[in-house]
Amino acid sequence: MELPNIYNGNYKLLIILPLILIVASLLLLPNIKLGVEFRGGTLITLSIDQKMDPKVIEQNLKLEGIDAKVDIIETTLGYKAEINVPQNEKLVTADELKEQFTVKIINATQLLIEEQDKNITTGGYYNAKTELDNISNQMFLLAGRSQNAATITDLNQFEKEFYIAYNEIYKNYRLSIEIPINKHLTYSSISIETVSPSLSKKFISGATTVMLLSAILSTIFVFIFMRAPIPSLAVVIGAASDVLIALGAMGLFGIPLTLPSFAALLMLVGFSLDTDILLTTRMLTKSGNPREKAFDSMKTGMTMTSSAIVAFLVLFALATFTGINTYYEISAVALAGLLGDLFATWGINGVLMLWYVEKKEVA
Repeated sequence: MELPNIYNGNYKLLIILPLILIVASLLLLPNIKLGVEFRGGTLITLSIDQKMDPKVIEQNLKLEGIDAKVDIIETTLGYKAEINVPQNEKLVTADELKEQFTVKIINATQLLIEEQDKNITTGGYYNAKTELDNISNQMFLLAGRSQNAATITDLNQFEKEFYIAYNEIYKNYRLSIEIPINKHLTYSSISIETVSPSLSKKFISGATTVMLLSAILSTIFVFIFMRAPIPSLAVVIGAASDVLIALGAMGLFGIPLTLPSFAALLMLVGFSLDTDILLTTRMLTKSGNPREKAFDSMKTGMTMTSSAIVAFLVLFALATFTGINTYYEISAVALAGLLGDLFATWGINGVLMLWYVEKKEVA
């Protein structure tokens, strides 16, 4: 059965639905939740045998001094409990001390080497060591150790003791969570993921850098390849629309922004550029009726996108069956973006390119 050419008639109306999706996505952006990688904190995932009331679990943990948000998720293999614990102030302080120590230990080492080489005492190393002692004593106190940093004269041993104390803080924090959970919950498996404040900052910084570089390099490539402002702009708008619609779906369905979902967003840029460049190239280089060229490109592009949708539907089904969050986040974001690509590419990019080519032919 031959599909009717959607570009016959007033094809400019095709842009309405994609624009509605984009506006709706913009409104949903504030609803996107950050995963533990980007907000920091601790995520505990438990496999449990029966459905439990998350509010009861939250109350029990609160009595133990843990202020947590609990979600119960049903999978084909049983139930899963996700316990989100916000940043712990002790860990925040420990990370700040670690950052200060890392900088100052390098400076102190350099000053010590200089004084030993010249066989003189300038006081620079003494002052640097005093600062390190103050930082280390705060870390030892957080770790529950009665150790005095001033008694450790060897810098290598000094550094070793500092990081042992730092690791003890994280170990003690993990135990402070595990013990109450073991007291109130029965589970077959447990996974605890803690992201420190400094690491979450690095994740945010890295993700922002990657996204900016991806946008800049993609835009440069498109403009060099197309060598015409309007077709290039159409391709960039199409790719941006796909990512925006996927972000809107994340806000609507509660899919958090994590490293896997972020990777899926970057992957969508490649998918979108693929179909957008296919359309634009055919419209500019192939001879024939512009509306027929647009429709022919759409049939080829939809076949490509449909194949990708089927592949990610399989992954989504696997994620539903196994309850693996990584699979779910990647497949859900990819499916939302690919479905958005059908509207964005053929409703926005297709309309812009058809208008551009027809206008150029008339001129």
